[in-house]
Amino acid sequence: MTNQSTLTSRVNHNDGPTAAQIREHYEIEKALATRLRNSTREERKQLYNSLYDEMFRRVPVHPQLLEKQSPEFQARVLPRQLRFVSRFVTGETIFLEVGPGDCAFAFAIAAHVKKVYAADVSEEVAGQPTQQPANFELIISDGCSVPLPANSIDVAYSNQVMEHIHPDDAMEQLRDIHTALRTHGVYICVTPNRLCGPHDISKYFDPVATGLHLKEYTWTELAYLFKAAGFSRVTAYVGGMGFNVPCPLFLLRALERIVERWSPARRRTLILKTPLIALLMMIRLVGTK
Repeated sequence: MTNQSTLTSRVNHNDGPTAAQIREHYEIEKALATRLRNSTREERKQLYNSLYDEMFRRVPVHPQLLEKQSPEFQARVLPRQLRFVSRFVTGETIFLEVGPGDCAFAFAIAAHVKKVYAADVSEEVAGQPTQQPANFELIISDGCSVPLPANSIDVAYSNQVMEHIHPDDAMEQLRDIHTALRTHGVYICVTPNRLCGPHDISKYFDPVATGLHLKEYTWTELAYLFKAAGFSRVTAYVGGMGFNVPCPLFLLRALERIVERWSPARRRTLILKTPLIALLMMIRLVGTK
């Protein structure tokens, strides 16, 4: 576990939370995550919503809340997301974002598609925005299922969501998304790679994710789940700044086999020092129905 002096050295006090706030966030999130990890399927139908609402109330310095208040962050990140996702949509696309957070991306993509659904477990981050695009609709889900009819959407998208889903619920959600997609529809899934994690608040304290990243995946693991859920084709995209290109999955699997032999500390150090490997380690997987 990271001691206080080490944690303090990692925190930029001018730009973010203090070391004490990070530790408090960690303790709150880990306790909530433990409740979620140990829950039953029926309990999670309520817990996904209530636990995230509780976390955002108790952790006012949570990154998602800070990002919502940062025009600079939105101006930097949204164009990159749009650059990547826009290649999959047209003006007639029915679009679903799973886990939209503050809905900033859902609002942005609304200008490029016919209809946007945004499905989330919590109203705390999205709040009650006074101005919404006319073609936007927020749906509160139980965190497991996707409450849309079969064959009703063309493109589904999630960014930093898959890792928050209980591993026992991941297949159910993937199958629900697959069912909701029309023939040849696509699901775009962006999630951090387990091999260079953890990526939640526990990165300051633990060697593996113990916060609300209930399971972080590798390319290999996630591609297997997509296939098992029924997707006929799975395509990996690598790159950065929204400029991403298809990459053969067998190359990424080979890279993962090499990286997995390294210790967690060595992985993080070498990935940080090697931009090319870092680009390959952010998962952007597109499943086609």
